[in-house]
Amino acid sequence: MKTIINTKYTKNIFLAAFALITLNAFAQEEETKSPISLSGSIDTYFRTTFNEAGVDESSSFTSFANQTGFALGMANIIGSYESGDTGLVVDLVFGPRGTEATFENDVLNGIINQAYAYWNVSEGTTLTIGRWNTFLGYEVIAPAANFNYSVSHLFSNGPFSHMGMKADFTLSDDASLMLAITNPWDTNDITGTGEYAFGAQLGVSGQYLNLYYDSGKEGGLGFEIDYTGGFDLSDEFFFGINAAYNKNSETDSGFYGAAIYPQLTTSDSFAIGLRGEYIAFTQDGFDDTPVLAATLTGSYTNGNLIIKPEVRLDSWGNDVEPFGSLTDPTNSLASFTLAAIYSFD
Repeated sequence: MKTIINTKYTKNIFLAAFALITLNAFAQEEETKSPISLSGSIDTYFRTTFNEAGVDESSSFTSFANQTGFALGMANIIGSYESGDTGLVVDLVFGPRGTEATFENDVLNGIINQAYAYWNVSEGTTLTIGRWNTFLGYEVIAPAANFNYSVSHLFSNGPFSHMGMKADFTLSDDASLMLAITNPWDTNDITGTGEYAFGAQLGVSGQYLNLYYDSGKEGGLGFEIDYTGGFDLSDEFFFGINAAYNKNSETDSGFYGAAIYPQLTTSDSFAIGLRGEYIAFTQDGFDDTPVLAATLTGSYTNGNLIIKPEVRLDSWGNDVEPFGSLTDPTNSLASFTLAAIYSFD
């Protein structure tokens, strides 16, 4: 039998091995001079849907974890180096989730998730230049940092990362401010159009108001205002909130919606949480199309390993029937996912 080698992924494996060996060697040589840290995670999952849709027709129309059967999420390796008041962070990702998150548009075929340098100018001011994950939304790319394994429609339709400069200011013990100038959304390498984006985040007591603006040209996102926050209602019960409004004046499209994240911790090793989401799309082919999604997730922790069983239901309104087969379409999709995440630091 002839063996076919995928040169792209073979190259990625060699690059990952080289990066890990280099970081470890550098850490051993420099551990007496400057602090170096290495962390990362891997995730994998099994997913099935409860309809007659095929693999290509079973997506929940959100990012990541849409494969049926057994599948990989991603592996990521994060290396950081700090010397005095300056430092750098490099976050490398490998696998389908990482490729989708980076849009596979950087010079290393979608490997670089984050790469930035920073300068702690003063005790309350930090300047950063490079590429970093978005400040918009309740959720993040790395699954170990999310309660739910699958991601929301709100997160999927916003930007994933930004390339540019930002300044973070600590205003008080309970207040912070971030200002950024970046390439437009989905332009994580270079911009040859003269278009730039502007971002801001105001944080007060764990509640964050986020603003983003670009012209909407050349694939830009346009304008988005986003609120992310939550409240500890008790030692065991947390209630998270996310709400967003997006408008692209260039294409006259956008979305608006909100999601809630009630989470109950029942023991040191187990918690259960619900994500309830409403979002409405206004764009070509969708005229204020509402979507309701409910995701119930359990989270069992054993050391560095997290097991997450998850049941999800997505329902599209206005007679839109994106699921099912061509002969038997439906506007709802139920799915079950069992995910495993292992992280280290």
